[in-house]
Amino acid sequence: MPALNLSLLKDAYAVCRFPAGTPVAAPAPGPFSLVVQAVEETTLVCPLDHAPPGAEIDAGWRCFRIEQSFDFSVPGILASVLAPLAGAGIGIFATSTFSTDYVLVKADDADRATGALRNAGHMVRNEE
Repeated sequence: MPALNLSLLKDAYAVCRFPAGTPVAAPAPGPFSLVVQAVEETTLVCPLDHAPPGAEIDAGWRCFRIEQSFDFSVPGILASVLAPLAGAGIGIFATSTFSTDYVLVKADDADRATGALRNAGHMVRNEE
């Protein structure tokens, strides 16, 4: 697997849970947000300052974005990021878009995660 270029987004994020079927509006445009409607719940990932009242909120996440886009047939892209984080004992929340992947880690683990990713050969830059 080639080295990846990742950016650590500057915002703090929240992972929010709502009961299944709850209509959730996407937050204001920004570098990253996500709404997932599943049979068991609705999940919103958004900048912490956009976390809606009334949600079960798990705050204090930081988000890494894989800068490259790969064809769906290329195996191991996300695994090449997750394996070093797992090896460092860092828990994650991972998600994907059509074009790339995002991996969230707790803010307290962001520096260790950056180090683990760099030690695995990846390039990590902090967004300003």
